[in-house]
Amino acid sequence: MSSSEAFTELPSVAPQLRALRRRASLTLEAAAAAAGLSAAHLSRLETGQRQPSLPMLLALARVYGTTVSELLGETVVDRDSVVRAADMEPTAAGGWTYYQAGAPGRGMQALRVRVPHGSQGDIVRVHPGEEWLYVLRGRLRLRLGDTTHGLGPGDSAHFDSLTPHRIAAQDPDGVELLFVHTLLQSPTAALCLGPTPGETP
Repeated sequence: MSSSEAFTELPSVAPQLRALRRRASLTLEAAAAAAGLSAAHLSRLETGQRQPSLPMLLALARVYGTTVSELLGETVVDRDSVVRAADMEPTAAGGWTYYQAGAPGRGMQALRVRVPHGSQGDIVRVHPGEEWLYVLRGRLRLRLGDTTHGLGPGDSAHFDSLTPHRIAAQDPDGVELLFVHTLLQSPTAALCLGPTPGETP
């Protein structure tokens, strides 16, 4: 699949991001601060001028008390459905390609993710929850706090998302992994992330 084909589903992201922020009754500034973004960057995401990375989508999903699937406008009729490989449609965000591997509306979300070499390598994330990943193909560099781990096919990691973490592909061909994370279903940023900077508790 070419990079241009991978991004064909992205136009639906911008209006959905705006609609979910408004549903959560959050200002642009408050939502951006809670997700670790600048208000200007979130505004560009909501107007389609910038493409969100998967970590950004995960952060915004937690802030809005929803899932990455809903942020992307995806709907699954059967909450307990079996997800067939043939039915998994790729979605691209910030250079990453991922496939929904579980049903929405649960306490955790499962994704099959492809991380290209050189994408998102400098972004360190900290947020509530837990994450588990399993390397399917390629080699992954996982930084947890001050420690860097090299993971190959068959290796896995399970960690607290409050530990600063960074994921990067070591191989030029990228890395493919299974990724499971917990979702905090709070509708407001204050409940799951604490007051935003400059806000009086």
